[in-house]
Amino acid sequence: MLKQELNLKLQQKLSPQQIQLMKLVQLPTVAFEQRVKEELEENPALDDQSNENDEDYDGEKDDWDDQGEEFADDQVIDTSDINIDEYLSDDDVPNYKTYTNNYSDDDDEKSVPYAQGISFIDFLKSQIYTYRLTEEQFMIAEFMLGNIDDDGYIRRDIKSLVDDLAFTQNLFVHVDEVESILVNYIQRLDPVGVGARNLQECLLIQLEQKAQTEAVALAEKLIDESFDAFTKKHYSKIMAKYDVDEDELREAISEIEKLNPKPGKSFSSGNKMVEQITPDFTINIVDGDLELLLNGRNVPELRISNTFAEMLDTYKKTDKKSSQQKDAIMFVKQKLDSAKWFIDAVQQRRNTLLYTMEAIMKFQKEYFLTGDETKIRPMILKDISDRIGMDISTVSRVANSKYVTTPYGTFLIKDLFSESLTNEDGEEVSTREIKRILQDVIIEEDKRKPLTDEKLTEILKEKGYPIARRTIAKYREQLSIPVARLRKEI
Repeated sequence: MLKQELNLKLQQKLSPQQIQLMKLVQLPTVAFEQRVKEELEENPALDDQSNENDEDYDGEKDDWDDQGEEFADDQVIDTSDINIDEYLSDDDVPNYKTYTNNYSDDDDEKSVPYAQGISFIDFLKSQIYTYRLTEEQFMIAEFMLGNIDDDGYIRRDIKSLVDDLAFTQNLFVHVDEVESILVNYIQRLDPVGVGARNLQECLLIQLEQKAQTEAVALAEKLIDESFDAFTKKHYSKIMAKYDVDEDELREAISEIEKLNPKPGKSFSSGNKMVEQITPDFTINIVDGDLELLLNGRNVPELRISNTFAEMLDTYKKTDKKSSQQKDAIMFVKQKLDSAKWFIDAVQQRRNTLLYTMEAIMKFQKEYFLTGDETKIRPMILKDISDRIGMDISTVSRVANSKYVTTPYGTFLIKDLFSESLTNEDGEEVSTREIKRILQDVIIEEDKRKPLTDEKLTEILKEKGYPIARRTIAKYREQLSIPVARLRKEI
């Protein structure tokens, strides 16, 4: 039997404006600039007034020792009480509400121009055309070149390539014919080693084209016959197998170390791509104190469109409104509300980013003043969340994908966060400090007898850091440092 019941419960739901704000906070500078441009294109009620105010704008900066509390008061802005007419005026809206630029027109524009050049595959094709091949062979060679990855490898087996040639090119060829073109033509292209199917084959191709000496000949045997033992550094077994001493083995290893395991990466054209990081924040040291800037040089100044304001005003003054005019009023009002929400979200994003980064900067003040990584304090998201009175997820969004430029370099903000461990004196130290010490110990070790994790544990304990061996192993892996056996040299 069905029963009707009344239940009273509280639910917390996010408004569309809050969701929009969270998405904007999460975006790094470049993505945020693109999002603002998209909103300008999609919403005709928004205008870019940057050009009109550029002459009067000399850039802004925030001295956080004096203004930090100001942003604390503004961190939560209630948009429900904002009158839309405030945004329709040309003179009543101060620039700080809608503009995030921290730079003046005199600042250097550090952009990197790119010259157009040929791609890696086109470079390989230009070489294959110098061979005397039949039309069918050229088609096979071009198809195989298209399967070469950025490292210079063909990672697909020959049989799969033969099947694809039949389905996509209508070429029915034998596996031996495809392999012959690969070995005799493609693997002879520049850079040396391109077209290999694995690392072992790549190294062999390069060794075969070197001047043949005793060291090179031994190196070929190591790669061809004892590749597994070589990669695992079983040097004693290798010396016994080939009846060589340490000096001879060392010379062979030296020849192998000169080879390029990723020949595709060595390709250089006029279009050399340079990965550019656009920092979201800049921290400077001014008169012994820290100064925080938010990057917003390419973010346009947003204002409500005068055209839409006039349209709304005209509709309001019309006594008799047709159904079409009422629909037009609803459309204009919707766009104006959306523009108001977006402008407000942009300002709240700015406040949130500055307020959060200011708390991080003060928490790690000693590090930012000195640049000494051992001065980085243990810091988790909750530490900053408690300081600024915001949710941990908000702090995570600010720190996760954003960069800060300091006098000591540019790095991800999230790299400043670390867990803490207690040393023998009862003091809490950052795991970053322990990793740095661990890294220094491994750098200074005797590579002929590298330190095991057990020995590293003992050394750090002697330095005042009682850490378990499994923790040492975890930190070593996080630092991309191999186990002792793989660090061994002769």
